[in-house]
Amino acid sequence: MNNTLRLIDANLNRLREGIRVIEDIFRYMYNDKETALKLKSLRHLARLDNYIELLETRDVKNDVLRSSIKSEQNRTDLYSILIANFKRAQESARVLEEFTKLTSIKDSENFKYIRYELYNLEIVLTKITSNSK
Repeated sequence: MNNTLRLIDANLNRLREGIRVIEDIFRYMYNDKETALKLKSLRHLARLDNYIELLETRDVKNDVLRSSIKSEQNRTDLYSILIANFKRAQESARVLEEFTKLTSIKDSENFKYIRYELYNLEIVLTKITSNSK
């Protein structure tokens, strides 16, 4: 069970971090309050009640993929940062959706909702930002 909690903790962090990067792009780079608030609300939905239990399973020092790979270090512009973080957040939401099925269908449905909202936002927002490249 500890490894499952560790996986959930890592993906919760990854999901919130990815959403936060997108949120900050729309807040600070595009001054888009409406989109930033939508992303902020999704980020706040990405929570579970067992924070302390999850934190106790965190093992950053022994993470076998802690080092970055080349593709993670390569960003060419704001658009590439946006796309990378949409994908990071969507993938993490999917992992959380699957693994929380083991403990709570409600939590699983929450992560599914977040994932689909990110898919919809990606369509709209990447069109907007690709035109401003």
